[in-house]
Formats: sequence, structure tokens, C-alpha cells
Amino acid sequence: MKTILIALALAGASLAAAAQSTPAGLWKTIDDDGRTEKSLVRITDTGGVFSAKVEKIFDPAKQDARCEKCSDERKDQPVLGLTIVRGVKAHADDKALWDGGEILDPNNGKTYKVRMKPVDGGRKLEVRGYVGAPLLGRTQTWIRVE
Repeated sequence: MKTILIALALAGASLAAAAQSTPAGLWKTIDDDGRTEKSLVRITDTGGVFSAKVEKIFDPAKQDARCEKCSDERKDQPVLGLTIVRGVKAHADDKALWDGGEILDPNNGKTYKVRMKPVDGGRKLEVRGYVGAPLLGRTQTWIRVE
């Protein structure tokens, strides 16, 4: 009986670890300065394709912000509830990376290629937006909330 309980506990722990190793979940976004909390973003997995929506904006002055500079169907849409990441999939060769999609910067309306990598046991997510090669871009570290 004790062996079965230990096996179940280990199985549960490995499932939790696997869930933490994907980008799916609720994340606190941190500005490029590394200190300023900007929003809560929920990343969801639909059949292996990840997307993300803004669930909360921390700055009260930006609660009603709209994506005025967007050039696609998101133009003039509220940033709260806006899909800012779409089309991301597990990397073909490196299962610790997710890429192939795009990320939107609602401040300037531009979209960038995106690469996401869970770090620190899945408690943090390195989100890199870039143009061309991944070397040409910037990285933010998001903090897992759930």
C-alpha cells in the first residue's frame, strides 16, 4: 500500500513538473527595466498551438487603452482582452523552446516573431520578440502566477 501511495505521489509530481515546463498558464509580465509589473497574460494551449491574451493591466491609467497603432483586425481594440501572442508551437528540434508564432507590442502596434522558453523550473518564462534572427530583438522575463 505504501509503495502505491509513493508511486502516485511521484506520478503527480511529474505531471505537475511537465505542466510547469510549458508556457501555458497565467503570467505576470515585467517591463524591459526588469522591475515594473505591467499586466497579467494567460497563455493557452489549443491542440499544441499557444496563444495569449491580456487579462489584467496594472496601471490604472491604461485600463481603457486601445491598440490604436495596430494594423490588423486588432486595430482600435481594447488592450484588455487582446490576443498578443498567437501561432506558437513547440520547436521541432528543441522541446524546451516554443516559437513559430508572433507577439504584438500593443504600444507601437508592431508584431514580432516570438520565442518562449520556460526557465527556473517553469516558474519564469523568457519571452523574446525579434525581427529576422533571434539575435535581433529583446527579451522579457515573465513570472508564473498559476
